Amino acid sequence: MIEATGLTKRYGKTVAVDDLSFSVAPGRVTGFLGPNGAGKSTTMRMVIGLDRPTRGRVTVNGQDYRALRHPLRTVGALLDAKWVHPNRSARSHLRWLARSNDLPAGRVDEVLDLVGLTEVAERRAGTFSLGMSQRLGIAGTLLGDPEVLLFDEPVNGLDPEGILWIRQFMHRLADEGRTVFVSSHLLSEMAQTAQDLVVIGRGRLIAQTGTEQFIQEATEGAVRVRSPQPERLRALLEGQGRVDTAEDGALVVHGVESSAIGELAAANGVTLHELSPQLGSLEQAFMQLTKESVEYHATQ
Repeated sequence: MIEATGLTKRYGKTVAVDDLSFSVAPGRVTGFLGPNGAGKSTTMRMVIGLDRPTRGRVTVNGQDYRALRHPLRTVGALLDAKWVHPNRSARSHLRWLARSNDLPAGRVDEVLDLVGLTEVAERRAGTFSLGMSQRLGIAGTLLGDPEVLLFDEPVNGLDPEGILWIRQFMHRLADEGRTVFVSSHLLSEMAQTAQDLVVIGRGRLIAQTGTEQFIQEATEGAVRVRSPQPERLRALLEGQGRVDTAEDGALVVHGVESSAIGELAAANGVTLHELSPQLGSLEQAFMQLTKESVEYHATQ
């Protein structure tokens, strides 16, 4: 469990995080979303004690991170995949981390195998690709078999197989009852990975909710309908809601439930070849709710 209460961080006159309160529950993958400059990285740094809050508090399983005697046994965090001495081998880097937290040396080979780096364990980390560095960073988070895991942009540099692997891996960690907190700008991936969301903008909380609920509340759903009698169907529907036409000729109906459309068509003898609800995307919902919080705008 991660709990933030009134979390605030100032750098001079700049307020990076502003009275932020949220919680991250165990047994779920929670996505941490926000535009560039929203304060996500600063918040994660405060969770693991790299930055001190100006005001407020954040705890991990009820304790301040700095109070943990062997932090890797409680929290595993990957905030920067390149945070490793370039001349150390992958195995040496992990052995150093293990020794710093009184972890058994045998655990190193276990986590190398878990992330698929056994064959390159003796290679210098400075020669690793970004994807390999991500895997090494993930191995480091797992060393102490922690209950809480934090990941900042964990799929950067990974190929499709690697992205699928880490998505399934995070779900497995959550299924084991661990707390998994993931920050990412890849919204299509977050839609498949995160069950819950914490969304911030300009350092303030915008939403904390389930992913599906977030999408439903921020986007307008529609129903896609195809029929060999499109004009007759349109005439029946136009008094019920807004009707648009897709490029392939299907009707896209807004403001009417799919069940109501099916019943209306059946009552009037109209044949349907397709009747499918069209949900909004996480990207649409995110853009809708954070548009006032975007700090950097490109010129069109």
